Amino acid sequence: MRPTLDTNLTADEFQKHYWLREELESFCKVHGINCSGGKIDLADRIKHYLNTGSSNFPRKFSKAPVSKFDWATEKLTPDTIITDSYKNSENVRAFFKSLIGEHFKFNTEFMNWMKSNAGKRLSDAAEAWEQIRVRQKDPLYKSEIAPQFEYNKYIRDLLKDNPGLTVKEAIICWKEKRKLPVPKRYDRDDLRFIL
Repeated sequence: MRPTLDTNLTADEFQKHYWLREELESFCKVHGINCSGGKIDLADRIKHYLNTGSSNFPRKFSKAPVSKFDWATEKLTPDTIITDSYKNSENVRAFFKSLIGEHFKFNTEFMNWMKSNAGKRLSDAAEAWEQIRVRQKDPLYKSEIAPQFEYNKYIRDLLKDNPGLTVKEAIICWKEKRKLPVPKRYDRDDLRFIL
C-alpha cells in the first residue's frame, strides 16, 4: 500500500512510489519548498528535504547565453548560425515554413536538436528536421516519453501489448500499480488487476 507523503518517509521510500503533481506541490507548500518547475524538479527538492530537513535546494546554474542574437526579430537565412541563445519563435517558424514548406511543425525531437546544436547552420537544421520527419513516419517509430510521464508510458505499453483492452481497463491497472513500491513500468503480470 502506498504511504502518505509526509516527513515520516525516507527519501528512498519516497522514490519507490508514484506521486501526483498535486501531492508534490502540497507537500512543498506545507514545508516551504519552492513549487516551481515540473514533477522531476519537485521530486528532487522533496528528496533533498527528506534527506537533509532543509528546504534550501541547491540551484542548478546554467550558463547564461553569450549570444545576443534575437530569434524573434532577426532576418534568418539558411546560413544563419544557431546560437546558444536559440529560442523558438514565430520568426523561426515562418523561416522554416518558407524553407521546408507549409507542412513544417515544431516537434520535441527537433526542438531538442536545435538547442543542442549551437554552431550549426539553419540549413543543417532543415536537413535534421527532414530526417526526423522520415523517422517519425516509420510504422515502427515510437516517440520517447519523458520520465515524468510514467502514466502515459504505462498506458501506451499496456495497450500495445493488449490491443483488446480498453483505456478504462488500462487505467484500473495503472491505479493499482502506482500503489506498489515497484518501478511503474507495465508488466504482463499487471493484468491480474482486471481479471
